[in-house]
Amino acid sequence: MRRIFPPLTATTRTGYALGLLVFIRAFFNGALPLMDKTEARYGEIARLMAETGDWVVLQIDYGIPFWAKPPLSTWASALSISLFGTHEFFVRLPYLLACLVLVFLVGRYRPNKEMSIFLPGLVLFSLPEFFLHAGVVSTDTFLSLSIALVMLSFWEGIHENRSPLWRYLLFIGMGLGLLAKGPIVGILTVPPILLWCALSDFKWKSLLRFPIVVGALISLGIAVPWYVWAEMRSPGFIDYFIIGEHFKRYLDSSWSGDKYGFPKQQPLGMVWLFLIGAVLPWLGRFFKVVKTHRKTVFKDRWALYLLLWLLWTPLFFTSSKSLIHPYTLPVMVPFALLLVHYWGSVRFSNKQLAVALVLPLSICGVYFSGRVNAVFENSSDKFLIEKLALEKNQLIAVERKSYSSQFYSKGKIGFMSLDSLSGTTKKDTSLIYFIEHKHFAKLPEETKLELNVIDQNKKKGAYQWRSRVIPYIPIE
Repeated sequence: MRRIFPPLTATTRTGYALGLLVFIRAFFNGALPLMDKTEARYGEIARLMAETGDWVVLQIDYGIPFWAKPPLSTWASALSISLFGTHEFFVRLPYLLACLVLVFLVGRYRPNKEMSIFLPGLVLFSLPEFFLHAGVVSTDTFLSLSIALVMLSFWEGIHENRSPLWRYLLFIGMGLGLLAKGPIVGILTVPPILLWCALSDFKWKSLLRFPIVVGALISLGIAVPWYVWAEMRSPGFIDYFIIGEHFKRYLDSSWSGDKYGFPKQQPLGMVWLFLIGAVLPWLGRFFKVVKTHRKTVFKDRWALYLLLWLLWTPLFFTSSKSLIHPYTLPVMVPFALLLVHYWGSVRFSNKQLAVALVLPLSICGVYFSGRVNAVFENSSDKFLIEKLALEKNQLIAVERKSYSSQFYSKGKIGFMSLDSLSGTTKKDTSLIYFIEHKHFAKLPEETKLELNVIDQNKKKGAYQWRSRVIPYIPIE
């Protein structure tokens, strides 16, 4: 019997597998709400930028500047919101696109032309940390793209037969990194490059191929105008961002000057555990690669370059207690490329690729089973707000206003303290109060009796004043 369709080639199989992962990630980008605190915070900052038209000073609420991060990721989300609307898919779209740029960029670094062009991207996209950040509103995705552009451009630029454009792309990547997350882009790229130059047979005079003076002007020209303009519009920004966010946060996990974040105290060396979790499906194969090639890696210029790129970031953060798992995201690219570089010598199989797909497929299974709905409901105020008629009712956050409530109410939610609520004499039944359960427990008993819960989740409830007040009877 003749085949109707030709047999699938390795390129076709890996292409389909990569396409499946991208589809799953894109689906969840539209299906999941923006989560408090971090993702909803950056989503609201982007929404405010799109609404107010202020593309210079980031705002965490109307008229309140946000000094903690530069604007590149916010610009991307705000532009997407301006073009397509505030649906979660469009807020997250720039991060998926940035990850796809990386996926197709690494395809050129397969060790031979017979290997599928999609394989490096498939390995990269199947890493849990990378898969997660293809749909998370944060600054780390664009930082990782900037770092990859710097590191890969340097590698291309030292070869005489490569396009001179790469030598300029290095400095463009550095400038974009300054706009993505600040000077950290230099801290995470320059040391591993210099280490590689010192440990390999690199000829230092090759650095003269790079337009260092012109390149530095390009990097500064990309980033400095915004920094100057932001400082002029919002004095104090540079001191807080450069000194506070980069030095004080690194040295002191309980930094008292943090205006927006939350304590990130971790044991020393915790970054290595984060890294293990970030690459878990491929960890066993990675150790096998290291064991097999431990004696020859210093003789392989490309492998050594990838290894130093991979190790420098966790080494740098080993001494810091103030960190979170996204700090490992920039090394997902060298991790994937190192695996692919040694793909043929360690006998990778299709079973390994299947294992790498287990996590995304498992997430789909759990999601459609409905067993994790409560997690999403408790991590975002979207579901509470969608059930309320905003046209008829005004929302008031009591004691603490979440970023998701700001985003999903389109900035219409008000704020009042717990004491102000207790002292309210005019009981307006059209108002809806969002009160966390721990704060509700602190209210006087007579105030509790006057409030009627109309919806709630595990963290908070939505309350209205009762139209008929129940007489207060003290508890003996």
